[in-house]
Amino acid sequence: QVQLVESGGGLVQPGGSLRLSCAASGSLFSLYGVGWYRQPPGKQRELVARISSGGSRNYVDSVNGRFTISRDNAKKIVYLQMNSLKPEDTAVYFCNTQRGGVDYWGKGTLVTVSS
Repeated sequence: QVQLVESGGGLVQPGGSLRLSCAASGSLFSLYGVGWYRQPPGKQRELVARISSGGSRNYVDSVNGRFTISRDNAKKIVYLQMNSLKPEDTAVYFCNTQRGGVDYWGKGTLVTVSS
């Protein structure tokens, strides 16, 4: 069983930065990839960034160069550093991992980018 807990969201002005954290419970954390997704108001959830067990990173085009995903396997945390935030980044951000064909999700953290 895996539990994921996101934190670090909040209200930030355009151009500002936030760092989100995804804390995981359970064993073998380092063996699995983790993704950050977001769901803007009234829209579908989309993949923002993903980091593999080996540390390979992928980003959606809209955040490439602004967001950085990283992981600390000893602490079982995956981070999403978000810089140069834009109003269109406003969304609930979720982390996700998959094990044995099962998707595990956290409850999400709200990021609001507004002046």
